[in-house]
Amino acid sequence: MRSIVKLAAPAAAAALLLAACGTTGGDDTASGEGTSGASSCPDGISIGYFGALTGASANLGVNINNGVKLAVDQHNAEDGACQVTLTDYDSQGDQNQAQGLAQQVVGDEQVVGIVGPAFSGESKVADPIFAEAGIVGITPSATNPELAENGWETFFRVLGSDASQGPAAATYLTETLGKQKVYVVDDSSEYGKGLADLVRAELGAADVKDNTIQTGQTDFSAVVADIRATGADAVFFGGYYAEAGLLLKQMRESGLTNEQVAFVSDDGAKDEGLVTAAGAAAAEGALVTCPCSPPEEVEGSFVEDYTAAYGSAPATYSAEGYDAATILLDGIAEGNVTREDLLAYVKTYDKPGVTKQLKFDDKGEPSAITVWAYKVEGGQIVADQEINAS
Repeated sequence: MRSIVKLAAPAAAAALLLAACGTTGGDDTASGEGTSGASSCPDGISIGYFGALTGASANLGVNINNGVKLAVDQHNAEDGACQVTLTDYDSQGDQNQAQGLAQQVVGDEQVVGIVGPAFSGESKVADPIFAEAGIVGITPSATNPELAENGWETFFRVLGSDASQGPAAATYLTETLGKQKVYVVDDSSEYGKGLADLVRAELGAADVKDNTIQTGQTDFSAVVADIRATGADAVFFGGYYAEAGLLLKQMRESGLTNEQVAFVSDDGAKDEGLVTAAGAAAAEGALVTCPCSPPEEVEGSFVEDYTAAYGSAPATYSAEGYDAATILLDGIAEGNVTREDLLAYVKTYDKPGVTKQLKFDDKGEPSAITVWAYKVEGGQIVADQEINAS
């Protein structure tokens, strides 16, 4: 089990850092040399959160932001900690806002690292701006595989990409559920279409038909009629919970029961908003896949600490947000208080997090990957089983 108390720098570096922060040394154990040798604790030093806090997909962003805030609060509460603030950049999940927000990050010299961007579409826009400015970004949730293929030295993520989730979802549909005619729908977003295309490719002949809807769409009667006409025994939806829930609701209202046509979606739909949009009865039995671990699989006291702080259990990507923030905070604690030094620190990071061992390859991808299937039971999204992510 992992302690949530962070490890300090070696004695000499720690003494310099703590003295600069106006404190005396503590009893933390050494964990590695800071890359900068910085002996200052800058006033107002900050990490940022970049993602939706309002808008149609706000639930997912708030989950992450809560995990980040918990990590910052725990860091700041440690004896002798260099005090770090959290700066929020609310993208509303809209990639059209990402460029302006990314430029705001670049312009705020106190922000030395970013948790995010949270979504793949906004990442595609913001990450090249961060790369040019040398600002490290660690996403807890953007899963489009192509994000790691652009040569951005500042890009990292703490979870597996859709290159793992897509094949795993297809295998779960055909081998675990035994489905032979899968109707695949995507929401035309960078994330939703990208993942659905990977599922389509892996399904092969089991992909009975493809369709595309638009984010914000509310009438799916034509799609539902087409699903019925194909004789599909399952639907896979690539996208977010608002549209997933409405599509599911209209499928069930049309008489397509869970026994006739299984409904499987993705991590973008792994939120209570799916159940709210569909209604508890229609949502019952729905399935989602996610490259994230269930709370019961998370290490240490994270679940208890999160629940005490927010009055509810952690939700999708709360723990990944916590891990991403912890990496940045560990770097600051070890004296890496410039953008350049913090980036160098993250590149060589190798410590246990609450979700997995946190270590990155030369493209910023994590060394450990897991994919789980979840099921709606009694109005709650609960773990079903871990599925093959190879």
